[in-house]
Order: sequence, then structure tokens, then C-alpha cells
Amino acid sequence: MVHVLSSRVLLRPRDPEASRAFYGEALGLAVYREFGTGPERGTVYFLGGGFLEVSGRSDEAPTPTLRLWMQVADCAAAHAELSARGTRVLRPPVREPWGLIEMWIADPDGHRIVLTEVPAGHPLRHRP
Repeated sequence: MVHVLSSRVLLRPRDPEASRAFYGEALGLAVYREFGTGPERGTVYFLGGGFLEVSGRSDEAPTPTLRLWMQVADCAAAHAELSARGTRVLRPPVREPWGLIEMWIADPDGHRIVLTEVPAGHPLRHRP
């Protein structure tokens, strides 16, 4: 069995500066560490219980199978704040049949990100 000590999602954006502005400024993710120099330097952000690394550059289109899931305290507040910052909102907050409130946004490369709120009374808030 492999004993995983740490993990992170790696993104190779088409425009590293735009992606750093999106994740660092629009979303306000805190920086864990930075490495390298120049426009393709690496920036690793705290992502709740994990990390997101934006480094290098890619000329390929993003894969449509990648989705980032981020839990937030308040989807309506996140929607208002991100909309005011010009973030591309794909779908405003909606209460899903499974009880979570979800909204969808996209990063500069078009990677889809779901912001999820776990409302009071939802089973995910209860521990047996």
C-alpha cells in the first residue's frame, strides 16, 4: 500500500499570470509557497485540505474531465463577491436535489470549479 504524505492538483495554464491573478486575487486563495522565477514560476495555493499548484505553461486545451470542488461557507456571498470581481459564473447558486447548494465558475482556461455550501441540517454536518 502506498502511504500518501501530501498531495496537490497541478495546473499548467495557457496564461500563468492570468491564472495566478484568478486563484490568488479573484478567489483569494492563500499562497503556500512559490518557486522559480519569471512568468512560468510556480505558485502553490492552500486549497482547504489540499493544495493547488499553478506552474509552467501549456498550449493544449484544458481537459474537460477536470473539475475542482471547493467548499465555501456561503455560496450566495461568494456569488456576489466573485461576480463583482468579474469572475466567469457558469451557474449561480442552486440547491441541488441532494441538499447541497452549488454554483459553478470557470478559471481563465475554462477549468470548471464548483463552489459548494453545506447548509445547516445537511447530513454532511453530522458525525455519528
